Amino acid sequence: MKSRKAIGSLCLLFVLVFILTGSDPGLSEKTGYIPAARFTGYPARPGVPPGWVLDRTAGSPTLSLMKDGDAVFLHLISEGHSSFGIKKECRVDIRQYPYLTWRWRANRLPKGGDVRQGSRDDQALQLYIAFQPLGFPAKLKTPVIGYIWDNEAPKGWMGKSPKIGADKLRYVVSRNRTDRLDTWYTEKRNIYEDYRRLFKDVNGGEPKGLTSGIALYIDSQDTKSHAEGQIGEVYFSKR
Repeated sequence: MKSRKAIGSLCLLFVLVFILTGSDPGLSEKTGYIPAARFTGYPARPGVPPGWVLDRTAGSPTLSLMKDGDAVFLHLISEGHSSFGIKKECRVDIRQYPYLTWRWRANRLPKGGDVRQGSRDDQALQLYIAFQPLGFPAKLKTPVIGYIWDNEAPKGWMGKSPKIGADKLRYVVSRNRTDRLDTWYTEKRNIYEDYRRLFKDVNGGEPKGLTSGIALYIDSQDTKSHAEGQIGEVYFSKR
């Protein structure tokens, strides 16, 4: 049976109550894409980026904005016991903008981390997109897709979270330990098709309205190991 802390952290994460300003809908009409996370232009500095909210489940958060050439990215470090991230509102119609693209780089993976095992469900990088709640209570009825850089789970694995109280959290393993560390990768997913596949048992696989938010996390509290990674721009596009 999972600890009360584990269950509580899940509830806190999957409700994803986003209270900040979302993306400018007019921007999509001009550019053909909608930025969900854009750190370019922010001064590199420690702490929570402007416009985001810190969500700490365990341990002491270590995060900062850093630069790699002209690109600014979020740097996350978990020293063996931490689970935290940042979140913000992001409202997008994935039927109109079905593609989700992002850049990320892992430096250290949680030892033995495996999304398929509730007792070892740790990842160096987690990108969550939350949708409109499908019922009440919202914390148990909010569909969430998590794109993750796992350790042991095979790339391409898709499925439910094994943790208690997270029935509406579904994962996609984008990278794992077979990928090179300290290397930037660009990912592109058809999130609309991912939603239809992952939630085919709910409302026929059709999302209810717009997305509600985005969250970027790191977690190594289950394996008690170190993890480190960076994530750059995240955006939705029509193609």
